[in-house]
Amino acid sequence: MIDLRSDTLTRPTEAMRTAMARAEVGDDVYGEDPTVRALEERVAGLFGHEAALFTPTGSMANVLAVRTVVQPGQEVLCESRAHIVRAELGAHGAYSGITSRTWIHPRGQVDLPVLRDLFAPDMGHYFVPTAAISVENTHNFAGGAVLPLADLRDLREFATAAGAKVHMDGARVWNAHVATGTPLQEYGAVADVLAVCLSKGLGAPVGSLVVGSADAIAESRVWRKRMGGGMRQVGLLAAAGLHALDHHVERLADDHAHARLLAEAAGGDPDAVDTNIVVVDRPDAASYVERAREAGVLVATVGPTAVRLVTHLDVSRADAERAASVLASL
Repeated sequence: MIDLRSDTLTRPTEAMRTAMARAEVGDDVYGEDPTVRALEERVAGLFGHEAALFTPTGSMANVLAVRTVVQPGQEVLCESRAHIVRAELGAHGAYSGITSRTWIHPRGQVDLPVLRDLFAPDMGHYFVPTAAISVENTHNFAGGAVLPLADLRDLREFATAAGAKVHMDGARVWNAHVATGTPLQEYGAVADVLAVCLSKGLGAPVGSLVVGSADAIAESRVWRKRMGGGMRQVGLLAAAGLHALDHHVERLADDHAHARLLAEAAGGDPDAVDTNIVVVDRPDAASYVERAREAGVLVATVGPTAVRLVTHLDVSRADAERAASVLASL
């Protein structure tokens, strides 16, 4: 089977497994795991922020990150298909007591005129104030779309003037970085707090990080423990992340090329594929997924008429070509 359901399905390479086996470890709840500390310091530096916190999942990283900029009873604004409101099981309301409102954009982009209308200033005792605006870069359910840096800078300027914060769900920000050549520090500069993932395109088995100010990370460390996310000798997993940063970032360009190949074969528009995710419309999405499986290719539905294909570390050029042949025949 060629598995195109998600880039979360990658398995650690032998070199990554070796790095994990050799990792120096300590008790991370006591702050004594040197490999975790090295990973956190490195990622914070990459994005130009003061600190970072290693978490077991991207959803936990997002919950922790958003709660540092949105208090209970306040709201976050985001695009309607954002992961934080569509694919985290209501965690932000359940754990943090916050509400959300959304705008709609076919490519998941920042729509500043609409945002200006949506934004709710603090008007006293009756209305829910907007505390933060969340963006997703790349945008998963918009087909891995990259948010242009100029739009993010405009958003940051607007949010700062309005007294609000910016959260970036940067689970696949590494893909945006490789696709556009934008330095990671430039993405870090447009957000007060970020959540970035190691277990998608970078191929680590587990792990994400919250990135932000020292105060935000100190608060997140407390809430991580409250949520059951305090971990012990987790340097074994942090070592996988460090290896991924050393060896798996630039190769994301291969995944992007493979995605464009699949888009053309599946009847999509290769020029609309920014990174490693392809979403194609199929009136018979469930049937299409089953027929692809029978032909040896696993794909996933992300809606009644939408099919998603995701390229990743475990999909070679030969795999992509064979999958393209199958998809073209369908």
